[in-house]
Amino acid sequence: MAWELNADKPIYAQLVDILRRRIVTGFYPAGGKLPPVRELAAEAAVNPNTMQKALAELEADRLVFAQRTSGRFITEDRDMIEELRRSMAMQQLYDLLAGMKELGYSPAETAQLLAQITAALTKEETA
Repeated sequence: MAWELNADKPIYAQLVDILRRRIVTGFYPAGGKLPPVRELAAEAAVNPNTMQKALAELEADRLVFAQRTSGRFITEDRDMIEELRRSMAMQQLYDLLAGMKELGYSPAETAQLLAQITAALTKEETA
């Protein structure tokens, strides 16, 4: 999972989004240890202070916790992680539907297109 950063949004906020996505997808599993700040910053090609700010936000959200001498860990609260995953999915769907409405598609037309794409993806997976 790449660190794709752009100028549209503050870097630390993008890092928070990427780290949240990595947590909900299991890239960083519940209860698992995060790499050190400097390692994460080097991997993302950002200043360690910027990465520290992103991690502090995740700590404030209780997704990550620090143990003084051992580093940072992902929460073991799987319900919290699943709720975040669901919330992120709902936002993705909202953005999709808002974009389709902007293009002039009705909910029924959008559902029809989604069904076509789902069928195509299912066919690819079984091939």
